[in-house]
Amino acid sequence: MNRMGKVEAVLENVTISYRGSKYEIGRGRDFYGIWLVGAPRSQPSERWPETLEGWYGAWSRFSGIETPGAIVPVGQLTALVPSASRRDIVAATLLAVGVACGIAGLFPDYLGGTSLAQQPVELVPHAIYLAVWSASALLVMLGGARLRVGALLGIGTSIVTFGVFLADAGTPIAGGAHLMGAGLVLGLIGWLACAAGSTMALRLGSVGAPGRPRRPETGPFLASTLAALGAAAAFAPSWDSFTLRTSAGATQSLTAGNAFANPAPVIAGNVAVMLALVAVVVVAALWRPILLGAALLAGAIIPLAAQAISALIQFGEATSPTQFGISTTQAARAGLTINSGLTPAFWIYCAFVAVLVVACARMLIPTHPVVQDATPPAALNTFS
Repeated sequence: MNRMGKVEAVLENVTISYRGSKYEIGRGRDFYGIWLVGAPRSQPSERWPETLEGWYGAWSRFSGIETPGAIVPVGQLTALVPSASRRDIVAATLLAVGVACGIAGLFPDYLGGTSLAQQPVELVPHAIYLAVWSASALLVMLGGARLRVGALLGIGTSIVTFGVFLADAGTPIAGGAHLMGAGLVLGLIGWLACAAGSTMALRLGSVGAPGRPRRPETGPFLASTLAALGAAAAFAPSWDSFTLRTSAGATQSLTAGNAFANPAPVIAGNVAVMLALVAVVVVAALWRPILLGAALLAGAIIPLAAQAISALIQFGEATSPTQFGISTTQAARAGLTINSGLTPAFWIYCAFVAVLVVACARMLIPTHPVVQDATPPAALNTFS
């Protein structure tokens, strides 16, 4: 399990998870409570109902009356691992089915008679999505706090990649159903199953919700939001640049990849990616506990990084003159050479994605004192 306080079994069905210099916090029968260190545990000095709000109320009170920096976890939970419920198993199964469909969809025709497996520039990002959903399925199956991380990781990726698959489906929608291959059908089914599994796990096992940022968190929240807006804006312009030169010295520069230079259904998919990115980043930055917000943010960042990796792969591939409507014979006669590159918009996009990665990493680092931003131990979350 991930890092959490060990629950120390004591008398009167009381379990203690964190202790400070004067007080300790834990759970009794149907309540959360605070006790004086060393005092009998038959009655707590203060108590709250055994609900999510009760736990956060108890924690807020505990961290307020205890000496800053003195709160420490009792240890590490080595037992009390909750078994996966039937509904958790269904959620993990949906994710696994979605991954299986996605893998199967790599090999048949995807669009226009070409499979994803034949196109490294398309294969790599899809493989990354499937890897994230596979990790999400495993975490959900493990249950407890890992279930919550897996659910948020999977749903972050599902939300952002909705636009990616919508844009892919937009090509046959605009150009004719004959362009859609079995690979795209399987890919869409796989996305739907993974999104459903992640959502089911989130509904069943997530803890926390978006809330107002505290004053020290305002700066990081604004930075994350601006980075998301910047990445979304930089996603739209052309990323690929080409310089065509003939033996006679004629030169022509071209760009390709503008998100709005496509049929309307494809544009709709690209716009969905940009809107989903900003929405997920804002929600993740506001999520409490912050560690679970980091899982949601990571789920959104990974597809963005996959798109950047795809662009770099395409940059490294040879460019065919047929891409510009020039036959190989005509190119040979003209002594045509093609140099490819990446536009400034791509590097700006990468810079904003890097800022989001830093923000995600920062969310994983507790503020001082360490325990005041700690996620409640999974052993206490019987209400999830």
